[in-house]
Amino acid sequence: MKKEMKIIKRSGQEVVFDKEKIIAAIRKANKEVGERHRISEAALLAIVDIVTEECAQLGRSPHVEEIQDMVENRLMASMSFVLARKYITYRYTRELVRRSNTTDAQILTLIECNNEEVKQENSNKNPTVNSVQRDYMAGEVSKDLTRRILLPDDIVAAHDQGLIHFHDADYFAQHMHNCDLVNLEDMLQNGTVSSGTSIEKPHSFSTACNIATQIIAQVASNQYGGQSISLTHLAPFVDISRKKIRGEVAEELAELGIADEFKIAEIAEKRLRDEIRRGIQTIQYQVVTLLTTNGQAPFVTVFMYLNEARNEQEKADLALIIEETLRQRIKGVKNESGVWITPAFPKLIYVLEPDNIEEGQKYWYLTELAAKCTAKRMVPDYISEKKMLEFKVDKNGEGHCYTCMGCRSFLTPYVDEEGKPKYYGRFNQGVVTINLVDVALSSGRDEAKFWEIFDERLDLCYRALMQRHNRLKGTLSDAAPILWQYGALARLGKGETIDKLLYGGYSTISLGYAGLYECVKHMTGKSHTDEEAKPFALAVMQKMNDRCKEWKAKENIDFSLYGTPLESTTYKFSKCLQKRFGIIPGVTDKNYITNSYHVHVSEEIDAFTKLKFESEFQQLSPGGAISYVEVPNMQDNIPAVLSVMKFIYENIMYAELNTKSDYCQVCGYDGEIQIQTDETGKLIWECPHCKNRDQAKMNVARRTCGYIGTQYWNQGRTQEIKDRVLHL
Repeated sequence: MKKEMKIIKRSGQEVVFDKEKIIAAIRKANKEVGERHRISEAALLAIVDIVTEECAQLGRSPHVEEIQDMVENRLMASMSFVLARKYITYRYTRELVRRSNTTDAQILTLIECNNEEVKQENSNKNPTVNSVQRDYMAGEVSKDLTRRILLPDDIVAAHDQGLIHFHDADYFAQHMHNCDLVNLEDMLQNGTVSSGTSIEKPHSFSTACNIATQIIAQVASNQYGGQSISLTHLAPFVDISRKKIRGEVAEELAELGIADEFKIAEIAEKRLRDEIRRGIQTIQYQVVTLLTTNGQAPFVTVFMYLNEARNEQEKADLALIIEETLRQRIKGVKNESGVWITPAFPKLIYVLEPDNIEEGQKYWYLTELAAKCTAKRMVPDYISEKKMLEFKVDKNGEGHCYTCMGCRSFLTPYVDEEGKPKYYGRFNQGVVTINLVDVALSSGRDEAKFWEIFDERLDLCYRALMQRHNRLKGTLSDAAPILWQYGALARLGKGETIDKLLYGGYSTISLGYAGLYECVKHMTGKSHTDEEAKPFALAVMQKMNDRCKEWKAKENIDFSLYGTPLESTTYKFSKCLQKRFGIIPGVTDKNYITNSYHVHVSEEIDAFTKLKFESEFQQLSPGGAISYVEVPNMQDNIPAVLSVMKFIYENIMYAELNTKSDYCQVCGYDGEIQIQTDETGKLIWECPHCKNRDQAKMNVARRTCGYIGTQYWNQGRTQEIKDRVLHL
């Protein structure tokens, strides 16, 4: 059966390819030129056949603009210059008509759920749900305002061409920041305000957990990026509950005439464990079931770092919380069919440190539990305290270990006015990403030209980043009281601006980068893992770091280099590159480009070599980076997981293991759901047991950009997942 080719219209809707429309457009232009400049019907049909074949060879649904480019190129190649000009003029005239109102069609396709580009933009947002549609609709209006009014034309043009990516343009019209580390400690210890209601310091661990989930929801609704909280900030409430429970148990036993301290302690500890279980369950279930104003569960990361505790009692209590968190995540959450599945959030990060990395150490049991959790549920991810203390050094020469803001965005080291390190309460102002592959292709493999173009594109990124900064400048604390007035990020006064938090390194702003592998491949002919090509790759990284340092000195803003977690953008960049440069083997022949500095997903390399290699690049990505290894089902090979974790501790700051965790709701299959190609050539998910292809009736969990996503990926990301090789 012949595959039915499709195209993507300007509205984002995917429709069946109809070459009659191309024929009609060329015929219309052909009739409007002088007779001696016309082409024959046979020549016209031949051009259409060639264009149709070019579309088929793309291996994906072409955009209507790409098809029109192909027609123009073929008309020019046939020496039909007058006709080509008429066709271009006709196309331009139609574009002017469309620009009179471009937003309506976009919104209508969203409501009807047939916008293929937008509906698969975020793998954790179901595009059929009203709240998601409402967020996307608001986003289309915001993007329209951003493009027409708020951003300079050259930045918009560069974004459209895929030279750069101006992230989260759908939130730019509002004065919103990207991601942050929530100061949960301040809010719990000193109280906060939520929706006009005062919330005092909690008097039990379970209440603290309940308040934490309310804070998470409020924060998520007032920003557009990820947030992180630390379990250490909940640890003091364990002892508060312990003392409260001991008093209650003592009273109960006294009424029975029992004054046995050992018995009191035994019963109290059992009840305390039960309260910890309920509290962690509250956090897990609330986060999974909450829908924030942007139509998805809060993108929250939970940090588990024993050495963050201030004393041995607090550390022991923190260990109880971490143990319960891991046990509940291993269990998973029930879906609507009552089956235990892998939730996307909260994301978990476990710190590998001196007293939990070797068998026999006090907290080794937690590391074993973490390994079992990773094998079953893909989390936690791992931070090496040893390597982070080496990488994250403040101006006083002291190293620090702390969590990222979401999936990988890291704050730079900061010391406050009192000389104390500060991380919680800080945030990121936003991201602009440079397409390194386009720089390489634009240079024609001329290295001198490469560095010249690179400088020009970095200047463009700088100006775009300053747009982000200036959009936040002047924002009143009243815009998001939970963030700026009630402790999540600050305790500013009403009517006060957030400006002082934008300078001096308190917050960061990120220069993202993508496609280092393809960039190096084009310039050197080799992967950046090759010893001959690696120096060029490191020089590219150093260049971006140097420019960030230069901008920081100029503006007193903490610019930092960020290994961008491309999701939908990896597909967009790929399409733009193919449109501008055609299909170049090993560079533009995929429907995706490689995230940040990562080794290409199809490159054969073992886990340990990959982690060791990428560690050097992590050090040059101070604004954020994460590495991963792709592994098979490891539930029956926990020692192998532990060996990888030990290697992480010694060699790389931040890494994770990617396993598979899927479920088919139709037949109950519990295993790896496969990626297949349907009759139209589109990549789809299919249950290997019952052949179910309904995305709404399956649970697929894959880590794609540092966090776990579900089956709502675009075609580029789906192909990238399909191409992955195992590293272990």
